[in-house]
Amino acid sequence: MRAFERTATTRFPAAVDAALREAGWQPGRWDIKAAEQWADALRAHVSPAGHRHTVFPAAVEAWAEFGGLRIAGAGAGRHIAPTPFEIDPLHGLHLARTAADLGRALGTEVCPLGQELDGQALLTIDAHGRVYSLDHTGDWYLGPDIDQAIGSLVTGVQPARLSAGGR
Repeated sequence: MRAFERTATTRFPAAVDAALREAGWQPGRWDIKAAEQWADALRAHVSPAGHRHTVFPAAVEAWAEFGGLRIAGAGAGRHIAPTPFEIDPLHGLHLARTAADLGRALGTEVCPLGQELDGQALLTIDAHGRVYSLDHTGDWYLGPDIDQAIGSLVTGVQPARLSAGGR
């Protein structure tokens, strides 16, 4: 079976499903208690300049299903090297202004989702469930939902760079 084909038991392509399961994910995984704790921590944080995080259902749902997972891509990747990442929004706790700035540019609310490469990039999710990565080279669109974003990171799909006008 090729890496991009879906397995009969899950919604993910085989390579993505394998990486997720190796990280501890399984269909039906749902830790709403942890997701609510992250939401409370983000809502309670206020930066020295007064910036606050926004929390919305798309983020809480992504945290509940994938929160706490450290996922490593394997192999050469389709376009670029697969990126190891972790779903834990507290990696972006002190980046409320950064998330707000991206949200303003996109015309939506944005909050932290996790990190890539042990902090080299911040993963964010918007109120519509779209996922982005912010690093020192720019802002990147990873996919229209968490499933596509995880697939892109695991399989090394080249993300689209966000332009000054948004997506």
